[in-house]
Amino acid sequence: MPSTPTLIFIIIFYLLSLASMLQNGFMMIVLGREWMRTRALPAADMIVACLASSRFCLHGISILTNLLASFDLCYQANLAGILWDFTNTLIFWLTAWLAIFYCVKISSFSHPVLFWLKWRISQLVPRLLLVSLIIGGLSAVISATGNIMANQIISSQGFHGNCTFGHMSLDFYRHYYLSHAVLMWSTPFFLFLVSIILLMFSLYRHVEKMRGHRPGSWDPHIQAHTMALKSLTFFFIFYIFSFLALVISSTKSKTMQNYWYWAREVIIYTGIFLNSIILVLSNPKLRKALKMRF
Repeated sequence: MPSTPTLIFIIIFYLLSLASMLQNGFMMIVLGREWMRTRALPAADMIVACLASSRFCLHGISILTNLLASFDLCYQANLAGILWDFTNTLIFWLTAWLAIFYCVKISSFSHPVLFWLKWRISQLVPRLLLVSLIIGGLSAVISATGNIMANQIISSQGFHGNCTFGHMSLDFYRHYYLSHAVLMWSTPFFLFLVSIILLMFSLYRHVEKMRGHRPGSWDPHIQAHTMALKSLTFFFIFYIFSFLALVISSTKSKTMQNYWYWAREVIIYTGIFLNSIILVLSNPKLRKALKMRF
């Protein structure tokens, strides 16, 4: 029987996951209907639709994985974990592409590469989505390979019948999945961070240029910078929480009876939930649909 703090975190995790699935399902329905009605979506909305679909799947897979592991169905839980790695990697890259898209479209730099991207980024979005799927598939292959190797170590150590790991298999998991995190998640994190820094620098330059104009004059360019930075700030918080929690989980062993395991799960999915709220409020189509519903 789990302790009281563990039980509280378990309840919060499942309620939060169900609420997030409803939230991302709403985004999928609204943008999906718009996609079917107009046969096209703006590039940013296309990324948001894919991001909402991926997060919906991530929450569903996470619920399934934890339920299977709770009943000691380790083989099935490992299979679901491979899907979790695929979906999580996909979300990291989609978030990075969205930040890059905002940076390229809104920033006012005059570099030839950025100028070329400003006119080509919308046409490149479908290819970027395909690249995300390929990288996610590669992450799933790496995860499956790690599970096979870990199972061989467990068999050689004589552990059978439950989810207990020996010291060798734990050491392998820590080093293997830490390398996996660095390879698959730190690269989009770096791209996302660079995009935020460039947007902030672009906003600073534009404000400096506008100082000679009439005080209090409304500038749509500054407003676009500010709105994008507000959204990306919450993306950044989500990245920090998720990235650190995932890296820590790759280096430290926590059983499902330990409340720190469920606390980590709550931290990760709270970040995703709050980030999805920002996506809804910052997107005109989603905000309009939400007002019509309520």
